[in-house]
Order: sequence, then C-alpha cells, then structure tokens
Amino acid sequence: MTSEKKNQIWTIDELVQLTDTVQKGTVEYNGKEVPLQWCELTEAEEPKMVMPDESASEEEKTAHFSKLATMRVVNMVEKANKMDKDSTFITEENWAKFPSTLRWRISNKILQSEETKSDF
Repeated sequence: MTSEKKNQIWTIDELVQLTDTVQKGTVEYNGKEVPLQWCELTEAEEPKMVMPDESASEEEKTAHFSKLATMRVVNMVEKANKMDKDSTFITEENWAKFPSTLRWRISNKILQSEETKSDF
C-alpha cells in the first residue's frame, strides 16, 4: 500500500502574509502548558548584530550567536504581542526571568526546531 503525498507550493501572497499573521501554540513545562504567540519577521525586523571577532574563542562565538537567537525569538514574540495585545503572555521583561529550560523549549517551538532537548 502506498500513500500519496501531494506536494503543495507556497504562493508569494501566502509567504508575505506570514509576516502579518500571529501564530499561537503552547509548550509543556513541568506538567503544565505555557501559552505563546509569535509572528515571523521580515529582514528589516531581524535583530542586527555584527559577526564575532574571528580571534574570539569558540565559547565567545557560541555566546554571541546564542544572544542573537534569543533576540530573534523575543522580537518575534513582541511583534505578535503588538498585533494581539489580549493574548500577550510572554514579554521581553518576563522572558529573562524564565528558567533556561523553558526558554529553550519556547525558542525551539517558535523557531520550529524538531529538537527539544538541550545539549547542556
């Protein structure tokens, strides 16, 4: 028995609409659900950071890119919060106070990463 999977093609309008659409979801954390919302960013909305110095240690480079990824997730959440104020749960202010394992799960969900476990 074969299953047929029809490939779908995005339209330009659908792709553009993603940057104006609030996406919602939840992540499970210690037996409870954490609600979240985010919105895709345009290039102009992406956080701007210079590349790390080539002489930087691997640890410094990793920290630099980790900070960039965090800024990206926070920007995506804040963009959605501006578009749907009534559903705001996560904010830039409370993000830094969350446990790092929760921030990791939220980031993976928002960035649509399949991996949910940390290497730490």
